[in-house]
Amino acid sequence: QVHLVESGGGLVQAGDSLTLSCAPSGRSVSSDTMAWFRQAPGKEREFVAGMSWTGGGIVYRDSVKGRFTIARDNAKNIAYLQMANLKPEDTAVYYCAATPRLPPGVVHTTERGNDYWGQGTQVTVSS
Repeated sequence: QVHLVESGGGLVQAGDSLTLSCAPSGRSVSSDTMAWFRQAPGKEREFVAGMSWTGGGIVYRDSVKGRFTIARDNAKNIAYLQMANLKPEDTAVYYCAATPRLPPGVVHTTERGNDYWGQGTQVTVSS
């Protein structure tokens, strides 16, 4: 069983930056596709960014392109979501997800397509 723990959330002002971390425990995720999702109050969980275990196949939702960067450090077994120029509409609980055994370059952008999930970390952006 893979257990994912997100950290790095907080309360920031519009225009600020935050970096979220996702540290799995239980086993290495170096061969897993990693993804970040978010869920705002009253809304469905939505895909934010994903990266294949190869380091390629990077996908972003349109509203975060140019502002968010997904990264991973397989040596440290950590995935990151670097968020810049944050906007109030980015306010949500952010979740990381890991999915093993996907083909190279493939990222699943739906909840159902991702296997393991963390508990989430709150990001609040004030205007």
